[in-house]
Amino acid sequence: MIKTMLAAAALAGGAAQAGAWPERPVTLVVPLSAGGSTDVTARLLAEKLQAQLGQPVVVENRTGAGGNIGAAYVAQAKPDGYTLLMSTSTLTTNVTLYKHMPLNVEQDLIPVAQVALIPNVLMVNKDFPAQTLAQFVDYVRDKKGPLYYGSAGNGTSQHLSGALFNNMVQGEMVHVPYRGGAPANADLMAGQVQAVFSPLVEVLPYIEGGKLRALGVTTPQRSARLPDVPAVGEALPGFEIVLWNGVFAPAGTPAEVVDRLNTAIGKVLQDPAVRQTFADQGSTPVGGSPAEFKQIVGSEIVKWGKLVKLSGAHID
Repeated sequence: MIKTMLAAAALAGGAAQAGAWPERPVTLVVPLSAGGSTDVTARLLAEKLQAQLGQPVVVENRTGAGGNIGAAYVAQAKPDGYTLLMSTSTLTTNVTLYKHMPLNVEQDLIPVAQVALIPNVLMVNKDFPAQTLAQFVDYVRDKKGPLYYGSAGNGTSQHLSGALFNNMVQGEMVHVPYRGGAPANADLMAGQVQAVFSPLVEVLPYIEGGKLRALGVTTPQRSARLPDVPAVGEALPGFEIVLWNGVFAPAGTPAEVVDRLNTAIGKVLQDPAVRQTFADQGSTPVGGSPAEFKQIVGSEIVKWGKLVKLSGAHID
């Protein structure tokens, strides 16, 4: 009887604590470098969430191991709603890419809300002979010359986009991994590599400035930001690479906290200023329930796992 009463009291105390959340600042961990597209989106989200939650939301960068270090830090944090993760589709890719993962993505984290979808864009040097997507497909398929494509590293979305493209056209494109997207794009402009599939938000200035030529976006539909650039799937039916980012909480976080945070993020994503910022970046706001995001994470682990195996990439 006493144990039952104590258990009931503990549950009541937990519910009261969850109901009062947040009573102090919330930390949003970004497992990638400051200044990158995910970091920029996280800081915009954090700024707007403060008004919704009544407490500051502080962005903290914890980088390394393709985002695994920051994700593992959050997974091991106290599940009280005060330490959250802003991660990307890379998290689901890492499940297959890394031989030794420091966390179980589906068991150690709770998907709270998907935030945005981001296309990759196939770019070539402005002096490259292929002027259109169709010409590029023919160039690769007919092996008209050596073609090196850069990426931000083995197993990144840039790498997997190129691997899928090469497989579908049965070409002989050679992957050149870099330590990040910026040096890959710099070498593309210098003509050291001939192509890069890069997140649109990171390369819009180069495209609009005429330094790089955009040939295709990797999403099923064209981007409103580049309406004259076709989807790669228009030339290669079935080709699709869609990047995303979203917010996660440690497993065990009270459902009341998860639901309140999900509602707050949903309201932020309806903010006209936020939607305009996303549109300027070429991103699409998403939102949705925790259950919907959980289902997406599960299916993305399967999808990206197949692409990792196709590429042959692995990290021990």
